[in-house]
Amino acid sequence: MQAEPKKSLVGEEYEVEVGPVAHGGHCIARTAQGQVLFVRHTLPGERVVARVTEGEEGARFLRADAVEVLDAAKDRIEAPCPYAGPGRCGGCDWQHVKPGAQRRFKGEVLAEQLRRLAGLTPEEAGWDGTVMPAEGDKVPAGEVPAWRTRVQYAVDASGRAGLRRHRSHEVEPIDHCMIAAPGVSELGIEKRDWTGMESVDAIAATGSQDRQVILTPKPGARLPIVELDKPVSVMRVGEKDGGVHRVHGRPFVRERADGRTYRVGSGGFWQVHPKAADTLVKAVMQGLLPRKGDTALDLYCGAGLFAGALADRVGEKGAVLGIESGKRAVEDARHNLAEFDRVRIEQGKVEAVLPRTGITEVDLVVLDPPRAGAGRRTVEHLSTLGARRIAYVACDPAALARDLGYFREGGYRVRMLRAFDLFPMTSHVECVAILEPAGKGS
Repeated sequence: MQAEPKKSLVGEEYEVEVGPVAHGGHCIARTAQGQVLFVRHTLPGERVVARVTEGEEGARFLRADAVEVLDAAKDRIEAPCPYAGPGRCGGCDWQHVKPGAQRRFKGEVLAEQLRRLAGLTPEEAGWDGTVMPAEGDKVPAGEVPAWRTRVQYAVDASGRAGLRRHRSHEVEPIDHCMIAAPGVSELGIEKRDWTGMESVDAIAATGSQDRQVILTPKPGARLPIVELDKPVSVMRVGEKDGGVHRVHGRPFVRERADGRTYRVGSGGFWQVHPKAADTLVKAVMQGLLPRKGDTALDLYCGAGLFAGALADRVGEKGAVLGIESGKRAVEDARHNLAEFDRVRIEQGKVEAVLPRTGITEVDLVVLDPPRAGAGRRTVEHLSTLGARRIAYVACDPAALARDLGYFREGGYRVRMLRAFDLFPMTSHVECVAILEPAGKGS
């Protein structure tokens, strides 16, 4: 006999006391029946009316929005962005929170993930518990840093550009995104008709005037003539192959970091905050302290940011191997670092390529894995190479904490951890952890 479908609770409202902030841009509350609610648009300590947005009877948890604030926290402000709020744009998590409190909450989430997944206190991780703002981002309550140098606009049925609603394919049309960097805003994408397009990606390079848009047409649609408010190169995503192809202008943008220029093509990965690349290179190099003649690995190396910084510092007698899975990123990295005989870039997944290299010993390692982390297999391999220091760059505190636990099993301890608020108004935080063999200095 087929079980009856469970009743959806979407639209149900509960008056709740809001508990701690959780990983993912929401806070935890419980219904009177004890069911867990992940509530957005609220703050710890508030009393709110929470309306369910996802979930059914008997589910492990429900998702909800705070649609009415009955008792506000002292860190609450009116969201500066007119498109923020329940059921609206999903791009920001913390528009309704004072900037200093946003950083405090990110620190609380990081501390909780370290404790739960790695068994580490902040002191054991060499972290002072603070999340540092990027240079120029310390703004008063009610102001928003304009930091996002890459914005993906979705296009609605009428051809208007907007941003996706939270956990939805629905489009929130906008006139202006407050967190978009000036180089993106000045293109005027929100004023144009994008009928026939699925999405429009806008990129404003840091350290050059390069601007690029990448168009993803709906099946069978023709590309529009792109006339924006500033000079821009145009790319398109191919309907058949999913590849990014040049329409006109340069097929890459030039980014600047650590005194070098990097070519990044086809919308390839580069740090989104204009200060991020320099901030992270500085933290990684200060943590690793490279020496002349060192051998180093740069894993998930992208366009070669950390490999370039290492190559500059290990000198003629040193050597750097970068590994990256993206074909175009590998081409860019090889181009960017062509002047260095001591740098080699290999293409493929780290877990597949690293064992094939035959490397059994290395002095330094940098890894900047995707949001899911490096994983047990890769960490176990790295732990056998005898590196003096390892720098782990992470955009997800849960993945970082899991991998730090694996490193501890492999004989490495965290010497130092730093956290940076390189995604203001969102729940995301960037971390740099420096590891060393556990026996060292103990």
